[in-house]
Amino acid sequence: MIASNSFCSDLQCGKSTTSGLKCPICLKQGNSLVFCNEACYKNSYKAHKALHWKDDKPDSYDPFPTFKYSGKLRPAYPLSPRRLVPDEIMKPEWAANGLPVNEQKNDYLNKIIIYNKEEIKKIRKACMLGREVLDIAAAAVKPGVTTDEIDEIVHNETIKRNAYPSPLNYYNFPKSVCTSVNEVVCHGIPDQTVLKEGDVVNLDVSLYYQGFHADLNETYYVGEDIPKSTINVVETSRECLKTAIKHCKPGTTFQELGDYIEKHATDNKCSVVKTYCGHGVGRFFHCSPNIPHYAGNRTSGVMKPGMVFTIEPMINEGAWQDISWPDDWTAVTKDGKISAQFEHTLLVTENSVEILTARNKKSPGGPRQRIK
Repeated sequence: MIASNSFCSDLQCGKSTTSGLKCPICLKQGNSLVFCNEACYKNSYKAHKALHWKDDKPDSYDPFPTFKYSGKLRPAYPLSPRRLVPDEIMKPEWAANGLPVNEQKNDYLNKIIIYNKEEIKKIRKACMLGREVLDIAAAAVKPGVTTDEIDEIVHNETIKRNAYPSPLNYYNFPKSVCTSVNEVVCHGIPDQTVLKEGDVVNLDVSLYYQGFHADLNETYYVGEDIPKSTINVVETSRECLKTAIKHCKPGTTFQELGDYIEKHATDNKCSVVKTYCGHGVGRFFHCSPNIPHYAGNRTSGVMKPGMVFTIEPMINEGAWQDISWPDDWTAVTKDGKISAQFEHTLLVTENSVEILTARNKKSPGGPRQRIK
């Protein structure tokens, strides 16, 4: 008997299967997910149980009720089942088992890649597609929409472009986009969370096309009634990215970008997250150079033509420190205050820098004037 879902639901497997082995709880709750064998089922159960409704009732719930959250936001489970990617789409190495082995090997070299014209052409195309997908997802941001609905949009639009959503199964990340709401600094997992008036949400879109990755994100306002303190954080983050990009050209050190970013953040009474950084992108999802966004960092490297990397400052309303939820992905501000982030993929040219993921005139979102 061939199962209705022909792919193993173990995130570390994901292979085509004719097995009819199903989780008994999923069967009871109407999900038709299958596993290759008992080993795949047991291996994946910790992550798989996130798909189960609590007490067989179709209401969202907090899977970590004893965790001491720093703010008001809570995860809203269950997660929806893993979205499928057609066989004909080129996939990164982690699509099947979650492990970016070649990326890990490359990290040991600590060498910044210089791309040739043909490679840059492909990266530019991937970035153009990434911008299209982000803009379509951003157009759906409004009160009443769930972050899982946004994930579905990102996934489907990426597939339509014959691309693979880079986050999907990367170190077993379960979704196709990161949706970071309010106090979430980064890596928010799309779930049943309903966006409401006054929220902000960061959409971090990455896709893999013809062997190359694109990476970009923006923070969007949900509705019109936004607190002035929130607007200050979001616009400061937007400006921090612009400030850093203005200094990008051959000969600029990656270290100095953090000085420009932190000065602008401090001038606007905000702080800079130190845990996460910008990075090289293209042939690998993440690679050298590492680009911290805070002042006084000691990262190495000088910009040269042909280098491709991201700058993505995470700016907080309050303290710069972050903590992680028990899902091992969601990073939130330590004090529960608002965080915002913006990211572009950049190419160093002979005399300057090109923003490969630049907004266009029809891109949703955009800056708002600070309220005094």
